Amino acid sequence: MSENNTEMIDKYDADAQFEALLKKISDTGHPIDTERVRAAYNTAKIAHSGQKRKDGTPYVTHCIAAADISVDMGLDEDSIVAALLHDVIEDTPLTHADIAHQFGEPVADIVEGVTKLTRVQYTSKEDEQMENLRKMLLAMAKDIRVILIKIADRLHNMRTMDYQNPEKQRQKSQETMEIYAPIAHRLGMQRSKWELEDLSLQYLDPVGYKEITDTLEKRMPELESFMAGMKEKIQTRLEKEHISCTIYYRIKHVYSIYRKMYAQNLNMSGIFDLCAFRVIVDTIPDCYTVMGIIHEMFKPVPGRFKDYVSTPKPNGYQSVHTTVIGSEGIPFEVQIRTWDMHHTAEYGIAAHWKYKMNDGGQVLKSGDEDRFAWVRRLLESQQDSDATDFFHNLKIDMFSDEVFVFSPKGDVINLPTGATPIDFAYNIHSDVGNHMVGATVNGRIVPLSHTLQNGDIVEIRTSKSAAGPSRDWLNIAKSGSARTKIKQWFKKERRDENVIRGRAMFEEELRHSGISYDEATAEDIISPIMKRLSVMSVDELCAAIGYGGVTATRVVNRIRDELLRAANKNDKKTVVDKINQAAERREQSAQKMGKAVHGVLVEGLSNCLIKFSRCCTPVPGDDIVGFITRGQGVSIHRADCENYTQRRDDPENAGRWVRVQWAREITDSYVCTVTITAKDRNGLVMDIATVLNSLNAKVRTLTARDLAGGKAIASVTLEVKSSAELKYIMARIASIPGITSVMRNGQME
Repeated sequence: MSENNTEMIDKYDADAQFEALLKKISDTGHPIDTERVRAAYNTAKIAHSGQKRKDGTPYVTHCIAAADISVDMGLDEDSIVAALLHDVIEDTPLTHADIAHQFGEPVADIVEGVTKLTRVQYTSKEDEQMENLRKMLLAMAKDIRVILIKIADRLHNMRTMDYQNPEKQRQKSQETMEIYAPIAHRLGMQRSKWELEDLSLQYLDPVGYKEITDTLEKRMPELESFMAGMKEKIQTRLEKEHISCTIYYRIKHVYSIYRKMYAQNLNMSGIFDLCAFRVIVDTIPDCYTVMGIIHEMFKPVPGRFKDYVSTPKPNGYQSVHTTVIGSEGIPFEVQIRTWDMHHTAEYGIAAHWKYKMNDGGQVLKSGDEDRFAWVRRLLESQQDSDATDFFHNLKIDMFSDEVFVFSPKGDVINLPTGATPIDFAYNIHSDVGNHMVGATVNGRIVPLSHTLQNGDIVEIRTSKSAAGPSRDWLNIAKSGSARTKIKQWFKKERRDENVIRGRAMFEEELRHSGISYDEATAEDIISPIMKRLSVMSVDELCAAIGYGGVTATRVVNRIRDELLRAANKNDKKTVVDKINQAAERREQSAQKMGKAVHGVLVEGLSNCLIKFSRCCTPVPGDDIVGFITRGQGVSIHRADCENYTQRRDDPENAGRWVRVQWAREITDSYVCTVTITAKDRNGLVMDIATVLNSLNAKVRTLTARDLAGGKAIASVTLEVKSSAELKYIMARIASIPGITSVMRNGQME
């Protein structure tokens, strides 16, 4: 997306920037009432009077910039007006009723929708992510313009992120990379997606970003010369074949290069296919004709041809892609598309805005509702999910790559990568999934855990006498919608079984946490939790735990929070005393210990040599034990280390095991190793590296190798401050598509 057209104007002169915006609107030729737009600007200017941005500019300049980007997207009059007013409900005394009175109900609803995306209080990071995404989906389902204006708002904020402090820069960039860029991609808005990714990378990995941009700047004269020559050669040949076309060329965007560097463990000198060409033609037959000519002129790279014209992506993207090698031995990508395809690829859903006149002559917009079916599916998938499950499902359904398979009738079904026949069956209909007894892929009977590949023809065998889904299917299904439908079946058909199963899981988790059942189910404790989870009784809560709608751990954690809150509020010290007594016992134990070395206290010894065992790499938060070695001090092991559990009862070494514990104040970092097993696929290592980088994890080594049977294994050595930090990193890695297990070295399975 181009920078907004106010960049050459004094950034403090809001009126001049607005006049430039009006000119841009006029140049589009769309029937937009500029006086109504001017009224919106004047309202925003007065409402935000006296407010400044971090760079000292009037706040209303941000509103103008958001409207400017909305015009670039090709949005309608209501959208432009709403973009100018998008912050007034949040930051000024104006209300929904005020906006509706002056600019109409649709504009007021859009502004309120944008405001609600940022006005929430949370109790945890997971809840925050879930509620933000849930609100976005609800807003998108009601009016897609809400999220388009939010993307415009975020895009301008990222363009002006230099004025924020480093912590805010990283926080907003991470959020942009995890949420807004993928949403832009899902809406087909490639220009917005690329710019959001590049701007985010600038703050998430400034060193890597600078390395790429510096190298591109040095090589630009050479690359420009190469691309100009290739363009002329292709243009001349197509004109000779009497094919009308327009050819563009560009360097691949920075984040695309960055991902490839990490995926293939390359530096910039190892990246050759930096150049991309786009050939835009008039008709679909011309796309294939041009592709044939390109392959005749240059040697195609095997396996790099993709036809998204006959099988469009779910976001509507269509093009023929091929990679060829030029006369200088330099590979480059060619994308061939029609003008309609080009507009869809650049602006996504905004390219399909349809203008029509109502009885009053007002310009309105109507979208293609079929394009938002995926939004409705995602909303359905969150109905019986807690925060963790919902966010995990959403990342798979919305942000992961797709696999395209066919029904026996030839219908194309898109599913997340790694999907199984279970996902296919529930995608067709809940009844098909619930009555499934088997599946065939390409005419061959396969297990239900079979991973589907692009182009597979899938047929589901059903039976009216089928017993229904198995609980194991929850572990096999990849898509959130399939998992939700399976849970809904158990919720409806196995209620008594769910209550018994859930109560057992609930009581076990309570015992583990030292909370009695009576304490947990007291009216003042359990009521707010049941209200939050939308259940009416403890039995219903147990049923939800039983069928997997919520985890026992999450419920008990919330009960613990309520108990502490109630104890402090009512000055009832029972729970607080328990916590304090536990702390006192730890303090008394620490007094028997010597002076801490590397964050570890050893009973009866001070300033002794400490080393951390490589077999289990303990970190703060782990239960630990010490072993007095011969001449090398005390070796620290995790209490669940295989070496310790095998040797602790050995009478020869019984006197060499000593009590140790972590010091209260720890500033060191600790090295540990994690082993990852996964289904082998392209981009796996890059995805792992991207997650680690997004978490700002300190990585010492990252290695990977293929195994037999289409599997892969990776090993990551990290520096962490605590076991909590390590568990969070491991959980994030485990959410990557294709990952089957993430284990600490020395961890007993």
